[in-house]
Amino acid sequence: MFSLKQNCWFIKKVVIWRAMASIAWSVLLLPVTTAIFVLLSRFSLFHPIQWISECTSLLTASTTIFTLVVLCGVVLMIGFFNLEFYTLVPSIRCSRMALLGTVLHPRQCVHSLVYCTMGMLVMWCASVTIGGRYSTLGTPCRQSESGEFVTCLNEYHLFLLLAGAFMGYSHSFLGVVKNMYYVSFQPIQQYKYPRFKGCLPAVVKCSVIQSLYSARNFAALYFFFGYVPKTWIASTLNLQIDSSLQPLDSLTGLLDFSLLYHLTISGTFLYLTWYLTVLLFRIYVIEAYSFPVQSTFTEDAEQCLPKVLAEKNTSVMKFLALQDLALLSQHSHSRRLEVFSLSQPGGHPHNWNAISKECLSLLSELTQRLVAHQDAVASNGRVKSQSASSDTRSASSSSSVMSGTEDISGTPRLSVPLRTPGSVFKSSVGGAHSALTSPFTPDVDSPFSSPAIRRLVGQQEPQSPWFGTVQSPHVMRRGPKLWSASTESQTNGSPLVSLATVPSPPAANQKPSFLTQWMQNRREQVKSFLAKRVLIVYLFNKLPEASSQALFADSQAHIWALQGLSHLVAASFSEDQFGVVQTTLPSILSCLVVLLEAVDRHFKLPHASSKPARTICSMGDSTYKTLRFALRAALKTAIYKITTTFGEHLNAVNISSEHRKRLQQFLEFKE
Repeated sequence: MFSLKQNCWFIKKVVIWRAMASIAWSVLLLPVTTAIFVLLSRFSLFHPIQWISECTSLLTASTTIFTLVVLCGVVLMIGFFNLEFYTLVPSIRCSRMALLGTVLHPRQCVHSLVYCTMGMLVMWCASVTIGGRYSTLGTPCRQSESGEFVTCLNEYHLFLLLAGAFMGYSHSFLGVVKNMYYVSFQPIQQYKYPRFKGCLPAVVKCSVIQSLYSARNFAALYFFFGYVPKTWIASTLNLQIDSSLQPLDSLTGLLDFSLLYHLTISGTFLYLTWYLTVLLFRIYVIEAYSFPVQSTFTEDAEQCLPKVLAEKNTSVMKFLALQDLALLSQHSHSRRLEVFSLSQPGGHPHNWNAISKECLSLLSELTQRLVAHQDAVASNGRVKSQSASSDTRSASSSSSVMSGTEDISGTPRLSVPLRTPGSVFKSSVGGAHSALTSPFTPDVDSPFSSPAIRRLVGQQEPQSPWFGTVQSPHVMRRGPKLWSASTESQTNGSPLVSLATVPSPPAANQKPSFLTQWMQNRREQVKSFLAKRVLIVYLFNKLPEASSQALFADSQAHIWALQGLSHLVAASFSEDQFGVVQTTLPSILSCLVVLLEAVDRHFKLPHASSKPARTICSMGDSTYKTLRFALRAALKTAIYKITTTFGEHLNAVNISSEHRKRLQQFLEFKE
């Protein structure tokens, strides 16, 4: 277990320094993007020499330098939010109501308010840079009655400021809806500069498209409701409204090509500045980090790869360690030898034992999660019999892998007690309210949860025929029986036994009070009433692929565990001089086969094998939607890697007959 001081060491040395480097590069790119914005905002096709001279003088003006300072502050704030809100496991909402609750969360409201403020600051800088009629909020105008000069509200400047606030809120809103703070690891490792150069055209394209969408939406919003903020700001700042000018909240006022052009390029400048900061942060955070396999000094032992893999609190630390494990297993011969080495003195394979144990623990956890989800879906309101089914065999096999044993007899032996689907949800897989199990855990407090779902998670009602240990409704109808001696057998002295009816449990005979029954009836009426409302059903219905995506939300870690295990096992065929891998080879093979069976059964569920639809250009990372397909491919690749390396030698491995038959299909290339 890592101490808080050791976790702080890694965060300070790796994560914070990488975030600061990404922010520094974002600040260094500000003059470049500002210069491009100045050229586009002052563009003049028929006067090119005057255009270039004006842009040159504007770039060296004091106002431009001041706007750069303001933009640097905005970039620093964006970088802080990236560091604060980034996640390696996406947050998947399984219903529209859950998404609405996230958007309306107080923390998200504060986040949106800050982004609205930063959007207004960027648009203020853009309007000052453009100059002309956009430069200030107040402008002198002549009153038609007296002819005196007064200060009037500059609606063009106000229009850009409100557009900046709208774009800031859109960015914050899309960050929740499209998981913009989700940082995914690339399957192919690249250096920072080639990846930035490859992603730059896509970022520019996304900035332009998002700016066009935001300009269209804001123009429509301002057309209907623009009069409200205009009059409120004018009355608050004691400014007059120039009636001689065409108002912008009209159709003729909005059909101004110059206004729409400057709005679009200003929005593109805003989104490009923010998107570049997000892109650089992603590139720097997921950069590969090399952990030492073993250390010479005791104080550095907690920074070694086997210790870091066991980390539970810092997810980025564990993800980088698993990535390093996958890379060393494929490309580093010297570090693989350190994994296979024995401790001195003692001669124990501590490195291999720690690494293999953590990888098997991750894979077994995923297997239990899949089995629990399949039990919840397959039961569909009926409590399954606790007989030796295929799912329970898989769960027991996974548990036996964790304990390092495997039953090879004909009848499967359960190393852990059988679990109902509800108890599986509450096990160590993540808890009943964890981020991974909550999307597909039945919500017993929902107004649409049936008594069958409450039975599924272990909340039976005393008056329900399912209360107690009854496993079938037919048993309740005929009454439970026990073997006992009959009168005839006692008379004849024969040891024959017969069935005698046993009284029902006392809890089933107790009648609820009038108040309890009345409350239950009212609750059922409310649920039936809400279930008929279309809007309520639309908000609370589960999204088709959300449960499957939530199951595999953190599967990138499992993919690296599969790659690391399979390549290390394959390399041990020629590099393992002490045979340390051979002791855990049966457990590894059994764990992979059990996981493959669970994945195959999951893909037979509805919507599990459907491909996600392609989304339009967006900075939100949607690779988590296909992680289940990547995991299945990585799992089969891992098994093929081991079977093609060992070949017929696998027949000597002590595994069950069922697993041997499945591995034979890989040996014959039939999978």
